[in-house]
Amino acid sequence: MHWAALLAAVTGIPFVVDAGAILRFSCSQLVVERLDPLVNPGINPSPHLHQVVGGNAFNVSMNPDTHDIPSTATCTTCTPADDFSNYWTATLFFRARNGTFKQLATKGNPLGYTAANGGQTVYYLGPNSGKVTAFKPGFRMTVGDPTFRTAAQIKKYPMLTYTCLQTGSTRGGETTNFPTKPCKVGIMVSIRFPTCWDGKNLDSPSHQDHVAYPSGGKCPSTHPVTVPQVFYETIWDTTPFNDQALWPVDGSQPFVWSFGDPTGYGVHGDYVFGWKGDALQKAMDAGSKCNSDLLQNNINCPVGTTQTIQKGNQCSKKVDVNENLEGWLAELPGGMKVQ
Repeated sequence: MHWAALLAAVTGIPFVVDAGAILRFSCSQLVVERLDPLVNPGINPSPHLHQVVGGNAFNVSMNPDTHDIPSTATCTTCTPADDFSNYWTATLFFRARNGTFKQLATKGNPLGYTAANGGQTVYYLGPNSGKVTAFKPGFRMTVGDPTFRTAAQIKKYPMLTYTCLQTGSTRGGETTNFPTKPCKVGIMVSIRFPTCWDGKNLDSPSHQDHVAYPSGGKCPSTHPVTVPQVFYETIWDTTPFNDQALWPVDGSQPFVWSFGDPTGYGVHGDYVFGWKGDALQKAMDAGSKCNSDLLQNNINCPVGTTQTIQKGNQCSKKVDVNENLEGWLAELPGGMKVQ
């Protein structure tokens, strides 16, 4: 099977069937804590809980003017050993009938990365033709909006979806809200960032205005520079709660994001670039020769040094926020309300 066709089959995203570079790898869990150096820089703790993967330079501020990520980090949870970027999302909770909450764990992707200590699968995708400009030091962005609660609102971000995994290879049937039935293997959350950049700003006040999605296959004139598509797949282990006798009496779904969203429409992701040197640019320049094995931990791309998943599992950082996250909680961390 052609690499691009296999990518479509594995990820369920036909809009990249003609992709050029396909860089796919595992990033094990680094830390789960209430820090958000993008949206809430310098605030400890941040309002809601996040799960973070990547380099261990992750901290409360990460000021791009003073914080050189590749030289500060000493390890990364990702397979490319030169990738000290940080990738993070909110965390998922199960809400019991009595109103208490239990944090869910992430798990390694069944398609090649079962050895990972949770975390997520990360992709960098390039188009089948044309120049792809890798991100620059200091680049960061977010996608999604944690305040969204309706199907109409999430239309702004159609590339943020959920897949109810009945098997490890289930693809298709994506929804923009939480699945409404038990998922035998878990819930996979897919977060796909924009691929067009204004070519000037490494960030913006909204953390989104400096990037845009293409229209009609082309980048808008306001954002003319094509950048790799950063794409996360996070698999949440919902299997301990597949018994619907544990679900709400009215049959509604029981999962809630750490920021209090019971609908799923508020899903969002954060990204801070931290590749060492020109490793990412070399991968994108390789085009279709960069064709990561989608079913094994084999990158097949010129990204410098690589490491095993087991080595990535050993990377860690000190937890900066001291709070209890174990067992059943009377409320979401930070006192976030479900609404």
